[in-house]
Amino acid sequence: MNTLSICLIAKDEEAVLPRCLGCIKDIADEIVVVDTGSRDNTAAEARKFTQNVCFFEWRDDFSAARNFSFAQAHCDLIMWLDADDVITEENIAKIAALKSRDDFDVAMLPYAVAFDERDNPTFVYYRERIFRRAMGWEWQGAVHEAITPRGRVINCDACIYHRKIRQNEPMRNLRIYQRLISEGKTLTPREKFYYGRELFFNKMYSESIAVLSDFIAGEGWAENKVEACRTLCRAFTALGRADEAVKALACGFLFSFPHAEDCCILAAHFEDVNDLRSARYWYERALDSPERAEDGGFVDKNYSGFFPAMKLCVLCDRAGDLKKAYYYNELAGSFRPDDANYIYNKNYFKSKGVEGTL
Repeated sequence: MNTLSICLIAKDEEAVLPRCLGCIKDIADEIVVVDTGSRDNTAAEARKFTQNVCFFEWRDDFSAARNFSFAQAHCDLIMWLDADDVITEENIAKIAALKSRDDFDVAMLPYAVAFDERDNPTFVYYRERIFRRAMGWEWQGAVHEAITPRGRVINCDACIYHRKIRQNEPMRNLRIYQRLISEGKTLTPREKFYYGRELFFNKMYSESIAVLSDFIAGEGWAENKVEACRTLCRAFTALGRADEAVKALACGFLFSFPHAEDCCILAAHFEDVNDLRSARYWYERALDSPERAEDGGFVDKNYSGFFPAMKLCVLCDRAGDLKKAYYYNELAGSFRPDDANYIYNKNYFKSKGVEGTL
């Protein structure tokens, strides 16, 4: 049986840290908490679960803090978490099962960051999560830090839930990137991708377009290029440049099959120009999308289920095809049965005498 160190970096997380550590206390052979400059009782809360509480002077570098936390670990396996992460009992059991396995060097686990009315994950992506310590690992990137997997890599469906209760410092990530650039650092392709996204999130649309266009033209992971094209589309849309937005979105098809979210964006474009036949086609393709979170990239499950089904319900109703509209509303309800729009539509169809099962 392998032993497991679980490492966290935390700053001013007294409100959520006990929740996180309470989840993992029975599977961790060692818990390491690195305080990066808290002004609250983060360290005191951590000591209720572990004596391995260390302090690290924050220097706008998440990798430096993560690497310091890993250096304090002594077990066979190392797992990282954020202080506002939560793991259900079912997923704790799956992680515990990994401790008995010697057939992997890196375990990739799903990370859920958004949820529906029933608390089911809707926005999920896989992260490198558990590592065999003897191989030596180093985090890279001052922000949006990551480790490049190598050796024997497996996927495990033990999902980590990210339960944020407060917002990060505004423009923190953007500030870090801009400081690095001012110091003369040449951004890696991955850093360009995330820098361009940070510019977009901070409504610096023209700057985002320039950075992401440069990223797309160079080296980089295909899934990141798909996401970059999607972000370019939204940046052009925000600037009122609709034609360029559609072209940017379609550029993503050069790197992968049309993802569900892209299909929905394209369908909405055709709705806007009243080409409802094309809109229906692309919403149907969203439902057919073969993308999976375990293949990499960000996956919002709403775009391959509830959202296109609901839009197809509306379009079919507008076309006078009540039976097909009813079918798509029931399909939408199969994904989110407590959604108010689905329930409203169900009553609407009942008033029209259209009922039945999916």
